[in-house]
Amino acid sequence: MKKTFLILALAAVTASIASGKIVRRQLCIFQAYVPETETLAPENMEFVYDYRCCVDTTATLSDNYSSDNMLLQIGPDGLSKFSSYKNLTVDSILMRSTQEQVVDAAIEGKLSTGEFMTIYKNYPAGRLTHTEKICQDWFCYDEEMPGLDWNLTDSVTNVLGYECQSARCMFRGREWTVFYTEEIPLMDGPWKLHGLPGLIMKASDDKGHYTFECIGIKSKADRPITIYKVPFNKTDRNGYYDARHRYEINPYAYYEATTGNAITVNDENGNPQVDAYDPIELQYDYLELDWKK
Repeated sequence: MKKTFLILALAAVTASIASGKIVRRQLCIFQAYVPETETLAPENMEFVYDYRCCVDTTATLSDNYSSDNMLLQIGPDGLSKFSSYKNLTVDSILMRSTQEQVVDAAIEGKLSTGEFMTIYKNYPAGRLTHTEKICQDWFCYDEEMPGLDWNLTDSVTNVLGYECQSARCMFRGREWTVFYTEEIPLMDGPWKLHGLPGLIMKASDDKGHYTFECIGIKSKADRPITIYKVPFNKTDRNGYYDARHRYEINPYAYYEATTGNAITVNDENGNPQVDAYDPIELQYDYLELDWKK
């Protein structure tokens, strides 16, 4: 079901450090409707992960991390979905609210969205599908389920009361260390990580730029596994990263080029910021580093 009204709030935000060097730019776009969805399968179990990523690898401050709660839904025949729990909550609020209630909630900042990356494993069978919203566009690509060459190690830890063993692998430019538990015999985990004899409960790359940790389990769940019915831009993995990179180094220019609308970016004194459309260098990199090749 889709709401019949649309509210589009657009704000241009420029972040900088003391030296004046721009760290990142953001477009805060709020679109107050929920796209129609297609149900793929019922779910059997679900797991909530705390997901953290470093937004400035050149700094040492501990607050240079963004975070979101991500939901791993387990369905039949190896099908799973990994998506933002926050976005599911926002969708639920929008679907049961009037237009006036949505406007009030947006003004109060109660409808901020989370990570738009969604990963489907074994959808279709034997393949992995990645969907994501970039600016106003939805992208989708699929690939063969990636094979991860795990090396089991001797480290152990405890996550949510489950005894976990460790394993390591190199995957698309990053070295990952994970902890999995055979007490939950699912060969799955957060993001694209999978292939161990138990659920991956905790994972981090060797630099600590990206981490996932399970913080909640629902063993009997009935939330359906769905996918948005939107006009996806069908692409491949390199095409997705190319679009994402073009957007993040120059979001204002990307927005204008893809929507035909204009943006005026002002500095803190209300004057036009003449360098707002100059491409910037990102102070972080993506989960997969081989996209540059």
